[in-house]
Amino acid sequence: MLPTIIVHGGAGYWADELDAPKSEFIIEAVQIGYDILNSGGTALDAVEKAVNVLEDAPLFDAGRGSHLNIEGMVQMDAIIIDAVTRDFGAVAGVEQVRYPISLARRVMQDTPHKFIVGTGAEKLAAELGIPLVPNMWFVTDAELAKYRLRIASGTHDTVGAVAIDKDGNIAAATSTGGTSHKLAGRVGDAPLFGAGAYADNDFGATSATGVGENSMRILLSKVVVDQIVTGKDAQEASVAAIAYADSIFDDSQLGVITVDKQGRVGAAHSTAKLACGWVNTKGQPQVSMKEGVHADN
Repeated sequence: MLPTIIVHGGAGYWADELDAPKSEFIIEAVQIGYDILNSGGTALDAVEKAVNVLEDAPLFDAGRGSHLNIEGMVQMDAIIIDAVTRDFGAVAGVEQVRYPISLARRVMQDTPHKFIVGTGAEKLAAELGIPLVPNMWFVTDAELAKYRLRIASGTHDTVGAVAIDKDGNIAAATSTGGTSHKLAGRVGDAPLFGAGAYADNDFGATSATGVGENSMRILLSKVVVDQIVTGKDAQEASVAAIAYADSIFDDSQLGVITVDKQGRVGAAHSTAKLACGWVNTKGQPQVSMKEGVHADN
């Protein structure tokens, strides 16, 4: 099996001048994930470390750069899924955890639980040695300016990654700061199994982005993998799932990235843009802001 990875930096609308800097971070995330896979590492390691890159990048709504809620605080959610063991870990409402996706993995591996929220999750992070930082560390100048002006950004820049390793094992990860000016305590689709992400080692995996309330209502990520079960490849399944969402909602505002059991990648969106990056069959990082997955260069 040729290992591969695809990542996303959110679906929505942003100014065209942000495309280039977003692309640089996405390529970095893809390359780090692919290097892990290419050296024999697991899909689980690859998606975690790829998402860590995007959690540290200030241009995405995850980790540093997360949107502020209505009370001027960052509250973050994340999920990671290991399809080998059909297991997952998730966190929600964390305010000080630098890498929510890494905490989600430790929830999965080091506790008897699957989903931990708020102060309980942060206490666990401290016990596990995962870095905690002041809440304002996550807030960029641009996000603070939006909050002060009470202007919603109109973007949905959740980040995520899905991968398959040389052994054919699959993993998925999604991390977010949620929607701009959300109510305190609001949790979207990102940390929910089947909505923000889903993985089945026999078929494939998906990470979703966009308007979480819509994704939750149809379990968008599971819809994608269910389409693979019917015989579609990763791209066909992604397109079919977004088409299904558009048949339910007037303006679904959603996006997905997908990998199937054969190592094929796919992406689709109903938003103006979907920031995504992947590795082509030659092992070269590719990136797209609007076109989704395109032919190898």
